[in-house]
Amino acid sequence: MDPAHSAVRLTVREAMHTLSTSEDGGHIASTLAPLKQYLGGEESSALPGEQEEFARVHFSGLLRCLVSRLSPDWLELLPNRQLEELWASFFLQGPANQAFLVLMESIEGTAGPSFHLMKMAQLLARFLGAGRMAAVMEAQCRQPMEPAFPLLQETLLTKVVSLPDRLGNRLQQENLAVFLPQNYFPLLGEAVLRGLQAAVDSLRADRGVWVGLWAADSRPVCFSTEEMLGVLVPQLTVLTQGSCLWQRVCWRLMECVPDRAMEAVLMGLVEAASGPVGLSRLLGNLVMKNRKAQFVMTRKLLFLQNSYTTPMLQSLLGYLATDSQRRPLLTQALKELLETWGASSAIRHTPLPQQRHVSKAVLICLAYLGEAELQDSRDELLASLMAGVKSRLDSSLPAVRRLGMIVAEVASARIHPDGPPLKFQYEEDELSRELLALATPPPAADSPSEAGLAVAPAAAETPDEEVVDGGVPQAQRESSGSELDSDDEFVPYDMSGDRELRNSKAPMYVRDCVEALTASEDGERWEAALRALEGLVFRSPMATREVSVELAKVLLHLEEKKSVAGFEGLRQRALVAVTVTDPAQVAEYLTSQFYALNYSLRQRMDILDVLTLAAQELSRPGRLGRAPHCSMGPASLPGSPVAPAWRVVVEERIRSKTRRFAQGSTRQGPATSPNEFNSVAGCFFFPLIQHFDRPLVTFDLLGDDQLVLGRLAHTLGALMYLAVNTTVAAPMGRALLDFVWALRFHGDVYVRQGLLCAVSSVLLSVPAERLLGDLLDELLEARCWLAGVAEQDPDEDCRVLAMRALLLLERLKDKLLLHPEP
Repeated sequence: MDPAHSAVRLTVREAMHTLSTSEDGGHIASTLAPLKQYLGGEESSALPGEQEEFARVHFSGLLRCLVSRLSPDWLELLPNRQLEELWASFFLQGPANQAFLVLMESIEGTAGPSFHLMKMAQLLARFLGAGRMAAVMEAQCRQPMEPAFPLLQETLLTKVVSLPDRLGNRLQQENLAVFLPQNYFPLLGEAVLRGLQAAVDSLRADRGVWVGLWAADSRPVCFSTEEMLGVLVPQLTVLTQGSCLWQRVCWRLMECVPDRAMEAVLMGLVEAASGPVGLSRLLGNLVMKNRKAQFVMTRKLLFLQNSYTTPMLQSLLGYLATDSQRRPLLTQALKELLETWGASSAIRHTPLPQQRHVSKAVLICLAYLGEAELQDSRDELLASLMAGVKSRLDSSLPAVRRLGMIVAEVASARIHPDGPPLKFQYEEDELSRELLALATPPPAADSPSEAGLAVAPAAAETPDEEVVDGGVPQAQRESSGSELDSDDEFVPYDMSGDRELRNSKAPMYVRDCVEALTASEDGERWEAALRALEGLVFRSPMATREVSVELAKVLLHLEEKKSVAGFEGLRQRALVAVTVTDPAQVAEYLTSQFYALNYSLRQRMDILDVLTLAAQELSRPGRLGRAPHCSMGPASLPGSPVAPAWRVVVEERIRSKTRRFAQGSTRQGPATSPNEFNSVAGCFFFPLIQHFDRPLVTFDLLGDDQLVLGRLAHTLGALMYLAVNTTVAAPMGRALLDFVWALRFHGDVYVRQGLLCAVSSVLLSVPAERLLGDLLDELLEARCWLAGVAEQDPDEDCRVLAMRALLLLERLKDKLLLHPEP
């Protein structure tokens, strides 16, 4: 047996015996002081073999003996905290991995809140603050071969990663700030960097390093949070920029990440990376070597995530485009994205944010791929694109149709540049401008600031101008002569009150308007009749009722003979005025024409809009006491008398100088009148809901015409809401709930939104007593359906509407519980 090893063993045995039995502080200090020479350091007199023997065999046992002696009385055996500092020095100066394991073991082994627990927690906080976690990582990366005890390594790294949870469970309300995740993980990130630096230094010194330990170092990254990646990724991006050795270390580090943690690591790196070039330096060709990484990068992050911002998507897809070996994966990703983008089932059942995410990914892929790569798969891409455009244009949601238009325009120009371009008309908004901007590939710089620096010189360039006479541009000198003849100093005439001169006068009677709209070939007379019709209808209700159905027929089939500003609005307001003036007959005609043959979808939706607006006008309180909202006021008619200005001034002076001793309230109460919609609500509602399940030759609500079906559901809900406090509200509610129940599982989002609005309208309009008395079974069935929609429907708006309907049901139940029937 080696005499040096025997001496170390004897010294440690005597020290542990003294610690266990002695109560003399001086004796304990004199016994522990010689052991510090085995901890290493510049002043250590122990031989390297003795230090290695002490650290490998005796150090953990000595630490456990020190932990067992911890108590308030024991620490006070020496004054001025001398014994406490000596006791803590063994944990802070010895082998860091063993000290960390003993600290965690003692903390987890304490039964409950106590002096022992808090002292060990405070010592662990000092351990972290002194940078000892970096020593743990450095020790792992400096081992030249596989460790002899892999289970010990697994235990160590598990405790390192889960330290915030373990300390939080043990300390509860007395937890220290350093153990909180937002403070601990950045510290751990610095420690991982120190460990990787040790590995790089070993490689530079031509010493082998066990790559499995790099995987061990990567495991804290797998389970950590954004705080740790915020420390690691920026520094690794800088370190790999000018060092091939650091890139090799990072690549091997990622290759050794276990499959169970690959998704978490890649998601964090994509979120924290500054651009595709930096991400490529960190990952290398990982997607070509690891099937799990390839699945995550090309499938899961593209198809199952919608929280990624546009720069994150550009980093992800740009990473696939930055290397020739990875570009085939980008082409395959584009094919699968276009196939998913155009699938009709995906359009119906995928939330709108996810559809925006896929659309952005398609445009970014098109921007990164070259023409030659697109030409190789042009037929397949065009087939998927055209199928998707048809499915999206058939959607009843405007946002889905707009996505289809934008992507179709950009994709058709990139995939088939020689063919006829696709052009659509849509409103430009922030989303459309963002999507169109994605058609151009982003700069290769890692950060927006670098990109800005690259673009700045080009933006600073000015067009070439001929400079003459001391640096004055020629164009400026040419324009200076024309300024002498400028007429800017003259005051322009006020032409705000001018009117366009017309050869044809506006008709004065309703029948003249009908004749002008049907038989007149004069465009100006036709326009004058259309503009004057609404006011004439409200001023001549008796004459309007004589020709109301004929006038409604003319307006419903009216086509624009000449370009008239606001033609659709004028036509709709006139048709609403006719319906309000003679609601029973016109509503009967319009509802019968809704299910008639030879009408376009636009005309059928116009009928629904007119019925809704007319019902809203008829149900408006005090409508008879005031001029209708959409009518032309008397003051706006030509030739109407206007009160002189002097009279207004005189009346104001009289009112200010008149003294009144008692004056009642001058505020007028709200005007009251019977609800005109009460008597005709059934004429508006029941014919519309009667034949929705009967397909016609050119009109099938349960088939392809789901846009009109959705508008019908919204219209029925609006009519139900406007029928509040009417005698026919209860039968309308029963019929509407039957309508909803028949279509509750419809695949179109717009239809489901209309059905949910209809349910809310029933709950708001039908009296509570009638609901629970006549419609109890229907409400119970609807409640179960609403709960399922609120939890499982893919559309966010549908879930919100279902939650609102459930809240109305709960409010109805609470109201009846507070005021039970006698």
